[in-house]
Amino acid sequence: MGYRIKEEREKAGLSQEELANASKVSRTIISGLESGRVTTTTTETLYKLAKALNKKVGDIFYTD
Repeated sequence: MGYRIKEEREKAGLSQEELANASKVSRTIISGLESGRVTTTTTETLYKLAKALNKKVGDIFYTD
Protein backbone atom coordinates (compact mmCIF):
# COMPACT_ATOMS: atom_id res chain seq x y z
CA MET A 1 0.00 0.00 0.00
CA GLY A 2 2.69 2.48 0.99
CA TYR A 3 4.60 2.31 -2.25
CA ARG A 4 1.43 3.40 -4.08
CA ILE A 5 1.08 6.45 -1.84
CA LYS A 6 4.68 7.40 -2.54
CA GLU A 7 4.26 6.76 -6.26
CA GLU A 8 1.15 8.95 -6.50
CA ARG A 9 2.70 11.64 -4.28
CA GLU A 10 5.79 11.82 -6.47
CA LYS A 11 3.67 11.89 -9.65
CA ALA A 12 1.86 14.88 -8.17
CA GLY A 13 5.19 16.56 -7.44
CA LEU A 14 4.51 16.78 -3.71
CA SER A 15 6.83 16.34 -0.75
CA GLN A 16 5.61 14.39 2.25
CA GLU A 17 5.18 17.68 4.09
CA GLU A 18 3.09 19.15 1.27
CA LEU A 19 0.89 16.05 1.17
CA ALA A 20 0.55 16.22 4.95
CA ASN A 21 -0.62 19.83 4.75
CA ALA A 22 -3.03 19.13 1.89
CA SER A 23 -4.51 16.01 3.46
CA LYS A 24 -4.40 16.99 7.15
CA VAL A 25 -2.63 13.66 7.80
CA SER A 26 0.61 13.87 9.77
CA ARG A 27 3.87 13.59 7.88
CA THR A 28 4.91 10.89 10.36
CA ILE A 29 1.97 8.71 9.31
CA ILE A 30 2.64 9.33 5.62
CA SER A 31 6.32 8.48 6.09
CA GLY A 32 5.42 5.35 8.04
CA LEU A 33 2.98 4.17 5.39
CA GLU A 34 5.43 4.84 2.56
CA SER A 35 8.29 3.03 4.31
CA GLY A 36 6.18 0.08 5.42
CA ARG A 37 6.70 0.75 9.14
CA VAL A 38 2.97 1.47 9.39
CA THR A 39 0.89 -1.28 7.79
CA THR A 40 -2.60 -0.39 8.96
CA THR A 41 -4.51 2.87 9.06
CA THR A 42 -8.05 4.14 9.15
CA THR A 43 -10.41 4.46 6.22
CA GLU A 44 -10.57 8.18 6.97
CA THR A 45 -6.80 8.52 6.54
CA LEU A 46 -6.92 6.67 3.22
CA TYR A 47 -9.76 8.92 2.06
CA LYS A 48 -7.89 12.10 3.06
CA LEU A 49 -4.73 11.00 1.24
CA ALA A 50 -6.62 10.03 -1.90
CA LYS A 51 -8.56 13.29 -1.92
CA ALA A 52 -5.39 15.35 -1.52
CA LEU A 53 -3.89 13.45 -4.47
CA ASN A 54 -7.04 14.01 -6.57
CA LYS A 55 -7.64 10.27 -6.78
CA LYS A 56 -10.30 7.82 -5.67
CA VAL A 57 -9.35 5.54 -2.79
CA GLY A 58 -9.71 2.53 -5.08
CA ASP A 59 -7.34 4.02 -7.64
CA ILE A 60 -4.56 4.04 -5.07
CA PHE A 61 -5.24 1.26 -2.63
CA TYR A 62 -6.95 -1.51 -4.58
CA THR A 63 -5.55 -3.49 -7.47
CA ASP A 64 -7.13 -6.18 -9.63
